[in-house]
Amino acid sequence: MKNVHLIAACGVGMASLAGMLKEKGFRVTGSDANVYPPMSTQLESLGIRIASPYAAENIRRTRTWWSWERGVAGNPEAEEAARRGVPTLSMPQAVARFFIGERESIVVAGTHGKTTTTALAAWSLFDLGADPSFLVGGVPKNFPVSYRLGQGRHFVIEGDEYDTAYFDKGPKFLHYRPRIVLLTSVEFDHADIYRDLDHVRESFRRLAAIVPPTACSWRAPTTRTSWRWRGMRAAR
Repeated sequence: MKNVHLIAACGVGMASLAGMLKEKGFRVTGSDANVYPPMSTQLESLGIRIASPYAAENIRRTRTWWSWERGVAGNPEAEEAARRGVPTLSMPQAVARFFIGERESIVVAGTHGKTTTTALAAWSLFDLGADPSFLVGGVPKNFPVSYRLGQGRHFVIEGDEYDTAYFDKGPKFLHYRPRIVLLTSVEFDHADIYRDLDHVRESFRRLAAIVPPTACSWRAPTTRTSWRWRGMRAAR
Protein backbone atom coordinates (compact mmCIF):
# COMPACT_ATOMS: atom_id res chain seq x y z
CA MET A 1 0.00 0.00 0.00
CA LYS A 2 1.42 3.36 -1.01
CA ASN A 3 1.76 6.21 1.47
CA VAL A 4 0.68 9.77 0.71
CA HIS A 5 1.27 12.88 2.77
CA LEU A 6 -0.75 15.99 1.95
CA ILE A 7 0.62 19.40 2.91
CA ALA A 8 -2.15 21.94 3.67
CA ALA A 9 -4.60 19.06 3.99
CA CYS A 10 -7.47 21.08 5.46
CA GLY A 11 -8.13 22.98 2.25
CA VAL A 12 -11.42 21.95 0.66
CA GLY A 13 -9.72 20.50 -2.41
CA MET A 14 -6.98 18.77 -0.47
CA ALA A 15 -9.35 17.23 2.08
CA SER A 16 -11.44 15.86 -0.78
CA LEU A 17 -8.33 14.46 -2.43
CA ALA A 18 -7.36 12.83 0.88
CA GLY A 19 -10.68 11.02 1.07
CA MET A 20 -10.53 9.86 -2.53
CA LEU A 21 -6.98 8.56 -2.13
CA LYS A 22 -7.96 6.62 0.97
CA GLU A 23 -10.88 5.04 -0.88
CA LYS A 24 -8.44 4.08 -3.63
CA GLY A 25 -6.31 2.17 -1.12
CA PHE A 26 -3.58 4.62 -0.16
CA ARG A 27 -2.42 5.23 3.39
CA VAL A 28 -3.02 8.96 3.82
CA THR A 29 -1.63 11.43 6.33
CA GLY A 30 -1.61 15.21 6.23
CA SER A 31 -0.58 18.42 7.90
CA ASP A 32 -1.76 22.01 8.12
CA ALA A 33 -1.00 25.16 10.04
CA ASN A 34 -4.67 25.63 10.89
CA VAL A 35 -6.96 22.65 11.48
CA TYR A 36 -10.63 23.66 11.40
CA PRO A 37 -14.11 22.48 10.33
CA PRO A 38 -15.70 21.47 8.10
CA MET A 39 -12.73 19.74 6.49
CA SER A 40 -11.01 18.79 9.76
CA THR A 41 -14.26 17.09 10.80
CA GLN A 42 -14.49 15.29 7.46
CA LEU A 43 -10.88 14.09 7.69
CA GLU A 44 -11.37 12.91 11.26
CA SER A 45 -14.47 10.94 10.26
CA LEU A 46 -12.39 9.26 7.53
CA GLY A 47 -9.66 8.30 10.02
CA ILE A 48 -7.02 10.50 8.36
CA ARG A 49 -4.46 11.86 10.81
CA ILE A 50 -3.59 15.56 10.50
CA ALA A 51 -0.45 16.97 12.12
CA SER A 52 -0.12 20.61 13.16
CA PRO A 53 2.06 22.63 12.97
CA TYR A 54 4.20 21.83 9.93
CA ALA A 55 7.41 19.94 10.71
CA ALA A 56 10.03 18.11 8.66
CA GLU A 57 9.46 15.06 10.87
CA ASN A 58 6.00 14.65 9.36
CA ILE A 59 7.63 13.98 5.99
CA ARG A 60 10.21 11.54 7.39
CA ARG A 61 7.41 9.24 8.55
CA THR A 62 6.06 8.91 5.01
CA ARG A 63 7.84 7.05 2.24
CA THR A 64 6.29 7.14 -1.18
CA TRP A 65 5.13 10.48 -2.58
CA TRP A 66 3.64 13.76 -1.48
CA SER A 67 1.13 16.23 -2.78
CA TRP A 68 0.67 19.80 -1.68
CA GLU A 69 -1.52 22.81 -2.13
CA ARG A 70 -0.31 26.22 -3.29
CA GLY A 71 1.42 28.64 -0.95
CA VAL A 72 3.84 26.32 0.84
CA ALA A 73 7.16 27.69 -0.47
CA GLY A 74 9.50 27.79 2.51
CA ASN A 75 7.37 25.23 4.34
CA PRO A 76 9.66 22.87 6.34
CA GLU A 77 7.87 19.82 4.97
CA ALA A 78 8.17 21.03 1.38
CA GLU A 79 11.85 21.75 1.96
CA GLU A 80 12.41 18.30 3.45
CA ALA A 81 10.66 16.65 0.49
CA ALA A 82 12.84 18.63 -1.93
CA ARG A 83 15.99 17.79 0.03
CA ARG A 84 15.21 14.09 -0.17
CA GLY A 85 14.24 14.28 -3.84
CA VAL A 86 10.91 12.56 -3.34
CA PRO A 87 8.21 12.53 -6.06
CA THR A 88 5.70 15.36 -5.69
CA LEU A 89 2.40 16.34 -7.26
CA SER A 90 0.15 19.36 -6.91
CA MET A 91 -3.45 18.73 -5.90
CA PRO A 92 -4.85 19.26 -9.45
CA GLN A 93 -2.19 16.98 -10.95
CA ALA A 94 -3.07 14.23 -8.48
CA VAL A 95 -6.81 14.56 -9.15
CA ALA A 96 -6.28 14.38 -12.91
CA ARG A 97 -3.83 11.48 -12.75
CA PHE A 98 -5.58 9.20 -10.29
CA PHE A 99 -9.26 10.05 -10.64
CA ILE A 100 -10.29 11.94 -13.79
CA GLY A 101 -8.25 9.82 -16.17
CA GLU A 102 -10.40 9.03 -19.22
CA ARG A 103 -13.69 10.00 -17.57
CA GLU A 104 -15.87 12.73 -19.06
CA SER A 105 -14.76 15.71 -17.00
CA ILE A 106 -17.37 18.40 -16.34
CA VAL A 107 -15.51 21.48 -15.09
CA VAL A 108 -17.58 24.15 -13.34
CA ALA A 109 -15.72 27.47 -13.47
CA GLY A 110 -16.40 31.16 -12.87
CA THR A 111 -15.94 33.91 -10.33
CA HIS A 112 -19.15 33.17 -8.44
CA GLY A 113 -21.38 30.15 -7.93
CA LYS A 114 -18.88 27.36 -8.61
CA THR A 115 -19.56 25.35 -5.45
CA THR A 116 -23.34 25.54 -5.72
CA THR A 117 -23.36 24.75 -9.44
CA THR A 118 -20.93 21.83 -9.01
CA ALA A 119 -23.10 20.37 -6.24
CA LEU A 120 -26.26 20.78 -8.37
CA ALA A 121 -24.66 19.13 -11.40
CA ALA A 122 -23.34 16.24 -9.31
CA TRP A 123 -26.69 15.68 -7.61
CA SER A 124 -28.58 15.85 -10.93
CA LEU A 125 -26.38 13.15 -12.46
CA PHE A 126 -26.63 11.04 -9.30
CA ASP A 127 -30.42 11.35 -9.18
CA LEU A 128 -30.60 10.35 -12.84
CA GLY A 129 -28.72 7.15 -12.03
CA ALA A 130 -25.48 8.12 -13.81
CA ASP A 131 -23.38 7.24 -10.72
CA PRO A 132 -20.96 10.19 -11.14
CA SER A 133 -17.73 11.00 -9.37
CA PHE A 134 -17.31 14.56 -8.11
CA LEU A 135 -15.16 16.99 -6.15
CA VAL A 136 -16.90 20.01 -4.66
CA GLY A 137 -15.32 22.93 -2.78
CA GLY A 138 -17.57 22.36 0.22
CA VAL A 139 -19.79 19.69 1.76
CA PRO A 140 -23.07 19.47 -0.23
CA LYS A 141 -26.41 19.07 1.53
CA ASN A 142 -27.25 15.93 -0.46
CA PHE A 143 -24.01 14.04 0.20
CA PRO A 144 -22.13 13.27 3.44
CA VAL A 145 -18.71 14.42 2.18
CA SER A 146 -17.25 16.77 -0.44
CA TYR A 147 -16.31 14.07 -2.95
CA ARG A 148 -17.57 10.86 -4.48
CA LEU A 149 -16.02 8.04 -6.47
CA GLY A 150 -18.73 6.57 -8.66
CA GLN A 151 -18.64 3.95 -11.39
CA GLY A 152 -20.17 6.19 -14.05
CA ARG A 153 -18.32 7.98 -16.84
CA HIS A 154 -18.75 11.54 -15.47
CA PHE A 155 -16.43 13.42 -13.13
CA VAL A 156 -17.87 16.75 -11.98
CA ILE A 157 -15.28 19.09 -10.52
CA GLU A 158 -15.15 22.65 -9.26
CA GLY A 159 -12.62 24.42 -11.47
CA ASP A 160 -10.72 27.06 -9.51
CA GLU A 161 -9.00 29.86 -11.45
CA TYR A 162 -6.50 30.37 -8.63
CA ASP A 163 -2.92 29.27 -9.28
CA THR A 164 -2.02 25.62 -8.84
CA ALA A 165 1.04 25.74 -6.57
CA TYR A 166 4.09 27.86 -5.89
CA PHE A 167 5.87 25.84 -8.59
CA ASP A 168 2.95 26.06 -11.07
CA LYS A 169 1.33 29.48 -11.51
CA GLY A 170 -1.29 28.32 -14.02
CA PRO A 171 -4.94 28.03 -12.91
CA LYS A 172 -5.99 24.77 -11.30
CA PHE A 173 -8.72 24.15 -13.87
CA LEU A 174 -6.18 23.72 -16.68
CA HIS A 175 -5.29 20.31 -15.22
CA TYR A 176 -8.83 18.91 -15.23
CA ARG A 177 -9.08 17.63 -18.84
CA PRO A 178 -12.47 19.26 -19.53
CA ARG A 179 -14.95 17.66 -21.88
CA ILE A 180 -17.69 20.03 -20.75
CA VAL A 181 -17.22 23.48 -19.18
CA LEU A 182 -19.96 25.28 -17.24
CA LEU A 183 -18.95 28.92 -16.83
CA THR A 184 -21.01 30.87 -14.31
CA SER A 185 -19.54 34.38 -14.51
CA VAL A 186 -16.31 36.32 -14.91
CA GLU A 187 -15.38 39.31 -12.75
CA PHE A 188 -12.12 40.73 -11.48
CA ASP A 189 -11.01 38.74 -8.46
CA HIS A 190 -7.85 37.44 -6.77
CA ALA A 191 -5.93 40.70 -7.02
CA ASP A 192 -2.92 38.97 -5.50
CA ILE A 193 -2.33 37.00 -8.71
CA TYR A 194 -4.34 38.79 -11.44
CA ARG A 195 -3.45 42.28 -12.68
CA ASP A 196 -6.88 43.25 -14.01
CA LEU A 197 -10.07 41.88 -15.59
CA ASP A 198 -8.35 41.17 -18.91
CA HIS A 199 -5.80 39.03 -17.08
CA VAL A 200 -8.65 37.07 -15.46
CA ARG A 201 -10.39 36.64 -18.83
CA GLU A 202 -7.22 35.26 -20.36
CA SER A 203 -7.23 32.37 -17.89
CA PHE A 204 -10.78 31.44 -18.87
CA ARG A 205 -9.87 31.70 -22.55
CA ARG A 206 -7.08 29.21 -21.88
CA LEU A 207 -9.66 26.89 -20.32
CA ALA A 208 -11.91 27.22 -23.38
CA ALA A 209 -8.97 26.49 -25.67
CA ILE A 210 -8.37 23.02 -24.19
CA VAL A 211 -11.97 21.82 -24.56
CA PRO A 212 -11.91 19.17 -27.34
CA PRO A 213 -13.72 20.13 -30.59
CA THR A 214 -16.26 17.34 -30.07
CA ALA A 215 -17.13 18.54 -26.55
CA CYS A 216 -19.15 21.52 -25.45
CA SER A 217 -18.97 24.63 -23.31
CA TRP A 218 -21.81 26.59 -21.78
CA ARG A 219 -21.85 30.01 -20.20
CA ALA A 220 -24.57 31.11 -17.84
CA PRO A 221 -26.44 34.26 -18.93
CA THR A 222 -24.78 37.28 -17.35
CA THR A 223 -23.97 40.89 -18.08
CA ARG A 224 -20.78 40.80 -16.01
CA THR A 225 -18.52 40.07 -18.95
CA SER A 226 -18.48 41.25 -22.55
CA TRP A 227 -16.98 38.13 -24.16
CA ARG A 228 -19.03 35.06 -25.04
CA TRP A 229 -18.60 31.45 -25.97
CA ARG A 230 -18.84 30.53 -29.65
CA GLY A 231 -19.03 26.81 -30.27
CA MET A 232 -16.19 25.16 -28.41
CA ARG A 233 -13.97 28.24 -28.06
CA ALA A 234 -14.12 31.61 -26.36
CA ALA A 235 -14.48 34.63 -28.65
CA ARG A 236 -11.18 36.45 -28.70
